Amino acid sequence: MRVLPLLALLWLALVPAPVEAAVAVTAKEVEEALTCQCGCGLTVHSCNHLQCGSGIPLKQEVRQLLDQGLGGDEILARFRGKYGEKILSSPTTEGFNLAAWVFPFVMLGAGVVLVVGVVRRWTSRETAAAPVSASLSTEERRKLDEALRDMS
Repeated sequence: MRVLPLLALLWLALVPAPVEAAVAVTAKEVEEALTCQCGCGLTVHSCNHLQCGSGIPLKQEVRQLLDQGLGGDEILARFRGKYGEKILSSPTTEGFNLAAWVFPFVMLGAGVVLVVGVVRRWTSRETAAAPVSASLSTEERRKLDEALRDMS
């Protein structure tokens, strides 16, 4: 009998939450995805201008659309259609905007390749410039020993 409550708790812990809870979007999330049009460069949620002529109406519109039951993607699509791409706080991952997501990583990779190539050139030049130590013949060894004896 003690096992049943433990099994019930384990079942509750392992069963995923309903899908509706995962899909629900808050006004804050939508407002963070939108750029305020007053010129501050902040998101609608974080615009701190008193009596902002852009942020306040946008917040009200977001809340109205959420009350109508629209999802976050639908709301963002409406704002994008009404104001254009400039309303979005981050570029979309389609079309030319994909370059904004990919280009930094391509440049980072190119930089790494460039640095590795330069370092390899520098190290290969150092090894090529190093003198090659050749073994001395018996005659050269005898002359070297005599010169060393004369110096001391």
